Amino acid sequence: MNTAGFIQRYHLLHWLAWGLLFFGWHFFRFQDYPAAKGWYITFIKVADLALMVYLTNYLLIPRLLYKKRYVLFILLFAALVFSFSIGKMYVEGAVLNTSFDIWDRFKVRVYDNVIPHFLLVSTGAAIKLLADYARAQRRLGEMAKEKAETELNFLKSQINPHFLFNSLNTIYFLIDKQNTAARTTLLQMADLLRYQLYECNSHTIEIEKEVNYLQDYIRLQELRKDNQYEVGIEVGEEVKGFRITPLLLIPFVENAFKHISHYSHEKNFIRVKLQRQNGTLIFIVENSKDDHQRSTEPEGGIGLANVKRRLELLYPGKHGLQIKNDRHIFKVELNLHLS
Repeated sequence: MNTAGFIQRYHLLHWLAWGLLFFGWHFFRFQDYPAAKGWYITFIKVADLALMVYLTNYLLIPRLLYKKRYVLFILLFAALVFSFSIGKMYVEGAVLNTSFDIWDRFKVRVYDNVIPHFLLVSTGAAIKLLADYARAQRRLGEMAKEKAETELNFLKSQINPHFLFNSLNTIYFLIDKQNTAARTTLLQMADLLRYQLYECNSHTIEIEKEVNYLQDYIRLQELRKDNQYEVGIEVGEEVKGFRITPLLLIPFVENAFKHISHYSHEKNFIRVKLQRQNGTLIFIVENSKDDHQRSTEPEGGIGLANVKRRLELLYPGKHGLQIKNDRHIFKVELNLHLS
């Protein structure tokens, strides 16, 4: 439904609601007033109530209550209801040609007029608040879903190089068959890309496959390092039998290789550890780094900022991420609460 249609329907519902109230009020109360006066009195009562409801819902609530000016809202709301109630009684007296004195039977008048108006206008305000809350929640849900899908698709687009996979298959057949090391390495690289392209399309994947992917990636990276680099991955026996979001852990390992130190007089290291304790996956990656943090890898990857955002979208309230950046060691610890 377009905006114009929605507004027309909205106005129609309001007219129907006030019309039902008008005729219902007149039906039950017309006998309390002189002949031919009942319609006028009913109109005054309904119009007075409608004015109070609309002033409260479309003036006081948006401009005061939603802006957290609570004291001013309460004072003006009370003044509005009290003044309109008193004004209505004066108008009714004029229509009925009777003298009106607010102080005559003051308690009775407050009980019969002001208090019911407080309750009725408060009910109208409550309906307004509930409707606004429902619309806001629906709008936030739609926005969050759309934003999450957009961001996740963007992140996946950065790590799904389909063209590279096809290219590697071609290169494999161009390598001399005697060069088994090169062919084996290329096949490992193809396996990595195959995992990204064809096995990561579902929302979750077995942790065993994700661990195998990490191990293959680390083995390939080790080929590019000399003896000054020590790389190890430790996987606990209990890390099995559950599922996580695919490609969730690899950015931390990529970051470690990207920023590892390059000392010539001492060892440079990357340590990866996975374990499961009390329903929580504990994933730790730490690497040595030097003061200048000169990268040993080309620029690229999705970055830790995007990983944090992905965790917020996929595991809201179910993860803990700690980053420790010392002078010579960079350490990341991710605690993922499993369902």
